[in-house]
This record gives sequence, C-alpha cells and structure tokens, in this order.
Amino acid sequence: MLLTDALQLASRAVTAQRLRSFLTLLGIAVGIASVILLTSIGEGIHRYVLGEFTQFGTNVVSVAPGKTKTGGAPSGLPSSARPLTLEDATSLKHLPGIVAVTPNVRGNAEVHGNGRTRRTLISGVNADSAVVFKLTAKSGQYLPDDDGANARAFVVLGAKLKDELFGVDNALGQRVRIGGLQFRVIGIMAAKGQFLGIDLDDAAFIPAGRAQELFNREGVDEINIAAAAGIPSSKVAENIRRHLIERHGREDFTIVTQEEMLKTLSNILNVLTMAVGALGGISLLVGGVGIVTIMTIAVSERTSEIGLLVALGARRRTILGLFLGEAIALSALGGLLGLLLGIGLAQLIHLLVPALPVHTPISFVLLAEALAISIGLAAGVLPARRAAQLDPVEALRSE
Repeated sequence: MLLTDALQLASRAVTAQRLRSFLTLLGIAVGIASVILLTSIGEGIHRYVLGEFTQFGTNVVSVAPGKTKTGGAPSGLPSSARPLTLEDATSLKHLPGIVAVTPNVRGNAEVHGNGRTRRTLISGVNADSAVVFKLTAKSGQYLPDDDGANARAFVVLGAKLKDELFGVDNALGQRVRIGGLQFRVIGIMAAKGQFLGIDLDDAAFIPAGRAQELFNREGVDEINIAAAAGIPSSKVAENIRRHLIERHGREDFTIVTQEEMLKTLSNILNVLTMAVGALGGISLLVGGVGIVTIMTIAVSERTSEIGLLVALGARRRTILGLFLGEAIALSALGGLLGLLLGIGLAQLIHLLVPALPVHTPISFVLLAEALAISIGLAAGVLPARRAAQLDPVEALRSE
C-alpha cells in the first residue's frame, strides 16, 4: 500500500467520527495542558528563587558560629561553641582571594524619628557590606570605614523606612533613636526590594559594634565574605577554615558557600518541578486510556474493512501501521492542542497575577509533545495488533 493511500485511510477514519475523535483529542490535550501549566509554574518559581539568591552575586561565603554539620548537644542546651567576633571578621580581610568582609548582627527594634515610630529590621554591618551585598546609597553616603569596636553612631535608612518616618522631608543629618541609642542619619538606601519575604527597604543599617551594644550580644550572627572574581569559592572557604581553626583552636564554626547553597537549592526545586509535572501526568494516563478505548471500538466497527484489505493483499504489518498511525495522529494533534492551551493558560495566569512567576522552556514543550506521541503509540499497540491478527474470512463474514 502506498504511503499516500495509508494517510488517506487514516485521515478518513479520524474525520468519520468527528465528535469521538475530538473527545479523544481533548483527553490528551487536557493532560498536556496540565503538565505544561504545572511545570511552567514550577520552573518559574525555580528561576525566581535562584534569582533572589543571586541578586547579591554568586561569590559570597558565609561563616556562622557552631559546627552545625556535625552532631552535638541536644537543642535547647547551652552551647560551648565560641562565638564569632568582630576581630575574627577583621582578621579575614588579610587572606588571599577576599575582596570584602562584613560581620552581621541582626535584630528587630523600634526606630523613633520625626515624631514617628516604626518597628523594623536592624542590621549591624560595616562599610564592606556595600560590596558584599551590592548595596548603594541613593542619597548621602553609606556607613564609613570606622573601627568595628569604636564606630560612630551613624545609621543608613532603607528607602521604605525613610518614607515611613520622614515622608518627603529630608532625613539626612536628622537624629533617630533605635532602641535606647541615638543615631545620626547619613544616608538613604536605593530601593532593593524583597529577599525571600524580607523587605530590605524596610531596614536600618548601623555599625556592627553598635548593634552588639543595642542587642546586648558579645558575638556576631555571621560573617559574610565576598570572594574575588575568578577564584573558586571552595578555595577561599578552605583558607577561611584553616585561618579560623588557628584562631579558635578547633572547628567550631560552619562555612557555607553560595555556590553550594545554590546547587542544593536547585536540586530541591528540580524535584519540586518534576513532582508537580508528574501530577499533571496523571491526566495523560487518562487520555491514554481514552485512546485505547476509542481504537478498540474502531477495530470492532471496521472488522469487515480490515478483512477486505487483507483479502486484497494488504500485509498484516500494513494493517498494524494504519491503526498505530491513527492513534499517533490523534495523540499528536491532542498534544498540539494541549500545548496551545497550557501555554495560553500560563501566560493568562501571569497577566492576572504578575507576582506569580511563570516560565515555559522550549525543552518542556518538545518533551510534552514527544510524551503525547509516545502515549498514543503505546495505547494503540494492542488494538492495532488485534486488527492485524484478524482472520480475513471471519472478518468479511462479520459484515
């Protein structure tokens, strides 16, 4: 049988029962649309979260007190871990491959200024934090490079915090009270946005030594280091580990590179994307069952046609190919319809909810269409084999 004849027979079989064929297409389309929609949302969230972490660069190394990667005392008991200090942070500046080092002391406190009060995040850092976290001052200046233990009582306000306290008035040079300490405003930060739900614009930046006094702490919450470009962060982390062991006498701290964190986070988000895609794949299984049902009915209805084709000399593999072709055509068309539906719904959701990130990689589109065709092929095998194995005499007699 010529290929053109086979295609003509398959197309006639599909169009002869338009409603039935459409319902079969719809089953596959719904499954593909579900997969595309869910994976688009999952991939969008994946990119959004990684983008949030990389907005400060990808060469940041963090040191936290306590060896959290090993076993230790049960939670709630006093820890014997030596706290990280301002002196530890200062000593790290001299190591090779390090561009900037900032201690970090975080807490919440009430900020009073211009007759208004707002409770917000207080971040105790130093001048190098502008390099580590890519911070810029919109007006005024950032924290000066003072000695950590004797830093002047200066504060830099986030853009939102400034608006809440001073509105359109000029805040530079004004005094504000944070907790029980007085600070002079020397700068206003450029808008930075949110980081994993934390509003960086609604924060105040003060010297780390002043933050220790404010929150009555001896150590710092962590030390953040910016590594030089082109130098592996793992090498910088190893130098930091050796240096701090020499100072502390043991490894009572934990070093986390942003590269390690992003790799772990990416793996978790990949699993999440695959999981939501698998949920949508359940609909594809339902569509595959629909193809098996429709093709089985088609074999029963066209028994005499099959017998006539065999009697006229059509090979059994030709019959097999005809029915497999019909199943693949139905699933391929359903896949295309599902792609259009899924991508359209994803973009519609993004328009209605701009905060929800949605991204549909071309690889997902090609994989979804290949999956639809594969399901059509698998679902059509049994009905097609049954058609090819019919006895021509019995098939003709069934008319």
